[in-house]
Amino acid sequence: MRKGEETRAEIVSKSLAMASTLGLGGLTIGAVAKAVGLSKSGLFAHFESKEDLQLQVLRAAGDRFVDRVVAPALRRPRGEPRIRAFFESWLEWEDAKDLPGGCPFIALAIELDDQPGPLRDALAASQRDWLDALATAGRIAMAEGHFRDDLDADQFAYDCYSIILAYHHFSRLLRDDRAGERARRSFEALLSQSGGGAVPSGSRA
Repeated sequence: MRKGEETRAEIVSKSLAMASTLGLGGLTIGAVAKAVGLSKSGLFAHFESKEDLQLQVLRAAGDRFVDRVVAPALRRPRGEPRIRAFFESWLEWEDAKDLPGGCPFIALAIELDDQPGPLRDALAASQRDWLDALATAGRIAMAEGHFRDDLDADQFAYDCYSIILAYHHFSRLLRDDRAGERARRSFEALLSQSGGGAVPSGSRA
């Protein structure tokens, strides 16, 4: 990686950590430049505008989420084992040390939900993709015989995401030490309602 690419990657990485606590609106050129040891003009040499930097931060968050949550789970057997892997990796993502504010998508959703424009569109698209991936995982679990045949896969994805939203709220805002335990209990209840909980032998990878 060239020096300019390394600097750009460092800027985006530090900006993502900042955005998880301050939001995209908190990514002022001055604050980011200070965090990476650059002048404002030096920062503008890597990004055309503040919005360009913000979009790159959103893309970086998506790439990191795929690397840490999606890709490891896809290496697990199809069906319920893969869904369990998705969920556990998702909880780890919420508590990642390099994301001091927790899941940046949740933090940014609150900031951007009523602000039309490219940033909101990019965030909404990433979340729709993730919900589609969860629903697809539910349909695969149905095909594998792990979930009941009449499961509403879109509702399953909605419910699964709702557990993570609750975990974020209880662990971050309320400082509930049992938030992880409660989230896993809710997840097990969701699997049971979906017809899962005991993966049949012989599930294929």
